[in-house]
Amino acid sequence: MATKRDYYEVLGVTKNADQSELKKAYRRLAMKYHPDRNKGDEKAEEKFKEAKEAHDVLSDAQKRAAYDQFGHAGVNNSAAGDGAAGGGAGFGDIFDSVFGDIFGGGNRAHRGTDLRYNLALSLEDAVAGTTAKIKIPKMVVCNTCKGSGAKKGSSPVRCPTCTGHGQVRMQQGFFSVQQTCPQCRGQGKIISNPCGSCHGQGQVKDSKTISVKVPEGVDNGDRIRLSGEGETGGNNSQPGDLYVQISVREHPIFTRDGTDLYCDVPVSFVTAALGGEIEVPTLGGKVKIKVPAESQSGKLFRLRSKGVRSIRSSGKGDLLCRIVIETPVNLNNKQKELLQKFEESMIKSGTKHSPQASSWLDGVKKFFDAMTS
Repeated sequence: MATKRDYYEVLGVTKNADQSELKKAYRRLAMKYHPDRNKGDEKAEEKFKEAKEAHDVLSDAQKRAAYDQFGHAGVNNSAAGDGAAGGGAGFGDIFDSVFGDIFGGGNRAHRGTDLRYNLALSLEDAVAGTTAKIKIPKMVVCNTCKGSGAKKGSSPVRCPTCTGHGQVRMQQGFFSVQQTCPQCRGQGKIISNPCGSCHGQGQVKDSKTISVKVPEGVDNGDRIRLSGEGETGGNNSQPGDLYVQISVREHPIFTRDGTDLYCDVPVSFVTAALGGEIEVPTLGGKVKIKVPAESQSGKLFRLRSKGVRSIRSSGKGDLLCRIVIETPVNLNNKQKELLQKFEESMIKSGTKHSPQASSWLDGVKKFFDAMTS
């Protein structure tokens, strides 16, 4: 009698192979050596039995542990009997056990549909976090039949077409192809006396109010997943999930860039020239900053940790205030006269009061000189 080969060697996997690797290896060998594909080939049939025996042992946690410790003696040859039975199995049986997970074989409940809800927030709520109550239209389990779809006092019955399996098999050559049962649509049961409220669907249209906890620091495009708050799949199957998509409304004062906030602060040209103290807003209240004398429009003042806390870390961004020097409007004659005198005194002093304008004019002159030379 020939010595049995090592099961791991038979399947062509390592000793630390996981269940996925075992199934993949067995699937490959089953397709290659199954008797239905190799009529009259005894060697192929033996290889098929050998692969099935190896898979039966290694896919069972207890048998695998015993085999790893004691070898073939540790499983008492029980797998051999299982493997022997495999030789007479139809290809459809192998299809059910190995390939059913790919094509939805068996009587499996369909998971409900995921839902999406767009939640618009103010910048303040997005930065600080909030709890929002949202109302969503959805399909819910029918209260009358408790999701069975059958009229009160009756029950669904086994589908006569698929005999409760939810699948029907069609033979195509040596392949046995499974399809969802057309009568019960994969449920394995049919409802001969449907519920009057849901008309046999097991679910009805309704709406539900849900509290959504929004963490601080969320931004445009962030999603919050609420497990099990999506559509029910009907017939007591697992519901889908609800995805709350965040959009943050524009703010009249602040703009956001990641965890930093920006704002423009208008400053009079007198304050910019002489210096002074101004009040600027933050999301936590007002603060004062000192504007140095001779500040130019566009100068940035950084207020540390006055921005947004990151949703993915403990860090907090900054608030950057940009001063914008405001040109006075609606001047009376006296004010215009004073400004004119001020301008005349500036001209008499030369270019030292406006170095940027002087430098810019020099650049313009050089540009035109180069064009005419």
